[in-house]
Amino acid sequence: MVKITLFKWAGSWGPFKIKIPCGECTITKDVIQDTLKSELAGVPVEFEVREWLSEWWKPLIKGGWHAPIVMVDGSVLSQGVALNRGVFTEAVIKSHCVTSRVTGTHLFGKEGCPHCKRAKELLQEAEIEYRYHNIISSPRALYEMMARVKPLIDAKTPVTVPQIWVDGEYVGGADALSRRIKTEQPEKAAKTA
Repeated sequence: MVKITLFKWAGSWGPFKIKIPCGECTITKDVIQDTLKSELAGVPVEFEVREWLSEWWKPLIKGGWHAPIVMVDGSVLSQGVALNRGVFTEAVIKSHCVTSRVTGTHLFGKEGCPHCKRAKELLQEAEIEYRYHNIISSPRALYEMMARVKPLIDAKTPVTVPQIWVDGEYVGGADALSRRIKTEQPEKAAKTA
């Protein structure tokens, strides 16, 4: 579960009380709610809105001092401006990927990529059902691929497509998939004979 907290320009502390609503806080809340319904649908999150002046020290110890303050799993993501939707989506997906495993078979790729096409053909010929994620048309797919692949490869290695998981296990690209299928196909043939 990814915890998202928005500290909005509101609240009271001692004799001080905020009476002026913050437009950027309202926009930020709306961006969060809409992104959770669309790009982040299905990602388990806990979203809460807090009053900044009533709890100013909570975000301050993490470096947040200017509302609206958006925190994702206890880290300040944005403050003082309306939230950038892409930055928010990427942060939530990264956080989610840290605590969740890939299940099933997935191919992250892009249209027009010959290696992606070959990987699709290999999966289809091997009769392996898979879910295709287009990283160009879906920011969520791109952010998830990057968040899942980067920890598995050398930090200086560029991430290319396709990136493939079979039955929840990271395979790599089309060549690695081809080797895996060739290794598994004789085993399957022997079991059915």
